[in-house]
Amino acid sequence: MRNDVHHCGTDGAGAADAAESAWTPLRLRDVTLPNRVWLSPMCQYSAEGDGTPTDWHLAHYGARAAGGLGMVTVECTAVAPGMRTTARDLGLWNEQQIAGHRRLAEVIATVGSVPAVQLGVAGRKSSHGVPWDNAGTRSAVPPDEGGWQPLAPSPVPFAGLAVPAEMSPADGTRLLEDLERAARAAHRAGYRLLELHGANGYLFHEFLSPLANHRADEWGGDLRARMSFPLEMVRALRAGWPEDKPLAVRIPAEDLLDGGLTVEDMTVVAAGLAACGVDLVDLSSGALVPEARRLSEPLHNARYGPLFRDAGAAVAASGAISEAAHLDEAVPELVDAVFVGRALLRDPYWALRAKGSAPAESWPRQYLRAF
Repeated sequence: MRNDVHHCGTDGAGAADAAESAWTPLRLRDVTLPNRVWLSPMCQYSAEGDGTPTDWHLAHYGARAAGGLGMVTVECTAVAPGMRTTARDLGLWNEQQIAGHRRLAEVIATVGSVPAVQLGVAGRKSSHGVPWDNAGTRSAVPPDEGGWQPLAPSPVPFAGLAVPAEMSPADGTRLLEDLERAARAAHRAGYRLLELHGANGYLFHEFLSPLANHRADEWGGDLRARMSFPLEMVRALRAGWPEDKPLAVRIPAEDLLDGGLTVEDMTVVAAGLAACGVDLVDLSSGALVPEARRLSEPLHNARYGPLFRDAGAAVAASGAISEAAHLDEAVPELVDAVFVGRALLRDPYWALRAKGSAPAESWPRQYLRAF
């Protein structure tokens, strides 16, 4: 397994000023992203019962791929049935799912964007309802109603969800196999960048945080010990993912909780990820528990970016990015690229509007008669 990191380049756009930098290419390993404005992975909770993409996913992601984004990241996709958040999550553990993802990746690429997928390992945030039903993500679905037993580093529940079972070494071995298999499946499906969801209270984050990881074995204790299994997760992904394709991990910049992960902790984690072959860290913050402080100002995660510059990987972030001026402020001073979320749910063509160039230079030709 190769552990070197291919740093980002601009493919000749280095002379661009800050106001244009978000629209310059970014190269990670052998993949060139045509610009640095990307769709953030946002769950649609609309998969078939077996985790296969549906026509909703084709319409949703296809529209955004046509909207001028450099990369479209498909929502958090589970690596195994027991690691879903809900029964409507996408999955990547069988051939039918791979076929559905292949169709989805082809649509994204055909209409003009780089297809990527985020893999998810939900941990204690597993087996809950969809957001629009009853109490949604705070509502546990028990096994006798179609749910399942969550696994976590320690038997510490998230809010009102089920108390998870503590992961055993055998559980860990099985999960590493699932991760490597899912990475191979993502490659077969045609995705060109792979991201692991390691933030927002998912399993990777749970292992890192002393507020969720109370283990007394080699997977618990000080930061280096708590990092050990998350780094194994990344090595498993890198083993299943081609060397010429980039690997990203979404991480919390800090827990925003007393006694939780600090920025200093997470810069150490980011350096460890880069040493394991991660090419991009995608910054989030908080969300380990509902009580964690929530940052809401624009670019709140991107403002952590300069603190992670020396980790050895490119840096991206999401977080309340909704105006063109936010892109100008973020890239390249704060981060190398941005993930845009809610603004793109409201308007698939937000990026084209934010770019502000003449329609004939950027909009799909099928739409030019509208101008």
